[in-house]
Amino acid sequence: MRGVLQKRRIRPSNLWEGVVAARRWMLAYGLMIFLPVCMMLFVYYEQSSRILQEEVTQTMQQTLKQAGINLSSRLNYVQNSSNSIFMNNKLYENLDPAFPIIERIAQSKELRNLLESVQTAPDIVRARVFTDPGNLYGFDLLNLFPLDSLKDRPWNNEVMNAGGSIVWTGIYEENYLDSGPARILSCARLLRHPRNFDQSLGVLMLDVPEKMLTEIISELNFPAQSRVYILDRSGTIIYSAEQSVIGTKTALESESDEGIIKRSENGVEVFEVRAPIRAADWRLVLEVPKTGLTHRTTTLSQWSGIATVVGMTIMFLILVFMLLAFVINGMNRRIKSVVKTIRTEGVEGLEEPGGDFRLLERVVDHLVHRVKDLMEEAYRSKMLEREAELRALQAQINPHFLYNTLDTINWLAISRDADDISHMIESLSDYFRLSLNKGKDHVCVTDELELARVYLEIQQNRFPSTFEFFIKADPEASRCVIPKLTLQPIVENALLHGIRKNKGKIGIINIHAKRSGEVLEITIKDNGIGMEEQLASSLLSTSRHLLHAEGNGSSYGLYNVNERIKLMAGSEYGLTVSSRLGEGTVVIVRLKAMKEEEIK
Repeated sequence: MRGVLQKRRIRPSNLWEGVVAARRWMLAYGLMIFLPVCMMLFVYYEQSSRILQEEVTQTMQQTLKQAGINLSSRLNYVQNSSNSIFMNNKLYENLDPAFPIIERIAQSKELRNLLESVQTAPDIVRARVFTDPGNLYGFDLLNLFPLDSLKDRPWNNEVMNAGGSIVWTGIYEENYLDSGPARILSCARLLRHPRNFDQSLGVLMLDVPEKMLTEIISELNFPAQSRVYILDRSGTIIYSAEQSVIGTKTALESESDEGIIKRSENGVEVFEVRAPIRAADWRLVLEVPKTGLTHRTTTLSQWSGIATVVGMTIMFLILVFMLLAFVINGMNRRIKSVVKTIRTEGVEGLEEPGGDFRLLERVVDHLVHRVKDLMEEAYRSKMLEREAELRALQAQINPHFLYNTLDTINWLAISRDADDISHMIESLSDYFRLSLNKGKDHVCVTDELELARVYLEIQQNRFPSTFEFFIKADPEASRCVIPKLTLQPIVENALLHGIRKNKGKIGIINIHAKRSGEVLEITIKDNGIGMEEQLASSLLSTSRHLLHAEGNGSSYGLYNVNERIKLMAGSEYGLTVSSRLGEGTVVIVRLKAMKEEEIK
């Protein structure tokens, strides 16, 4: 009975231990859920914010547009009043200087009555006429003023050049004789003589109080950080709640009268909403920072998003816990089976009992280190094998040449004087000095070309009057280094298997070294018997035993040189052979252009 109770107590403990052991997986799974939810929330937040911004800015644009329409309507009324006076013949009769003085006294009174009748309109505080002193008997400085008093006004030239069209001034301060100073804007136009259009009679001005603009704009319900102002066509601010900016110019982002423009101002994103005031050809502009555009809506969206993330995370974590409670025992059994399999394959040092995730981690870590050690060991073996192969290939290059040369010296000693023998011995000494190169594996191009020259001079003594050779090297190529004994096998092959077999003409061997960017190219060209193109293309693919001109010995020739270059420099470098039967052979050696200090 106690055993049964003990077994029942062990099962929950084992289950809890498995859950604790899998805490890292739970955390990773939780992150896998939490991060996508956060990304989805971020995308949702950005999209909703963008939509809200568009809706709010469009609402603001409609509100601003309606304000522009209201302003246009009020300004149109003033313009219609100006048109009614402008079309009244009494105005021109009273300003005509052709009438006698007595009649002009009565006309001045009649003109004042006409102007005062217009002032009864709600948006017109004063109707004024500016004319020359000769046109009227006197000025009352209430409705009638001398024309010279307008000369200092900034908008005077615009009015004079408008030819009778209406010109709206900006906000300015006017000191009325009867009521004191007031901030106004005026509807001004030039008056011309009806019978002589070139003659100017004066200027008609209807004054509108600044408060008319203020009343309409103050009714607009925009965020506290926003700023509303009116621009004329040149970009000058003619109205703003901040009087200090009136008269200043703004940088226009666009020439459009209507629309929504998003721009950056001192590192702050700003929405600029525009609406036209068509009556005066002005623009009503609203500037509102992005931060204050949808602050309240953004806050609600953030709280909603946080609640969504928390709820989805808790729901998925509960689901993960329930799934782990059902599968943890099966996972432990699988882990034990994996550990047992690994041990049967020879993994040592795993004496700890149990089969949790930590044990699996240790097993995998052990295998990773074992594989890494094996890879390093294989790499070292490969490098040793490559080095041995390289030296074996180098050692195979034409050892018979020494015997041929000695044989030639022997025959020269018998048939010629000792001077020739001395010359051959000297050339042979130079050859071995250059070829051995104090045990170095690389030589400069100059020394390698000198070795080829000495070799060809020795062969000219062996086979007099049978061939000529020319060696040329560019300065940049001469300073490069190449593997030792690269050219000699190619030159030997060109001489013995190309030129020597062509008995009918004098052979020519050309050797040219040049550098093209990062590539060193050495071309060996002969005019020997050549070979078929199929044979030339196969010389580098397999090691061929080629008979010498004398018919004895063998040479690995081009194949060995090509393999040496590829082993040292890489598969993209090596030899290319092109030949045609009866036309000679061209061998191009391509190596990476390096100087001696670059290979140390």
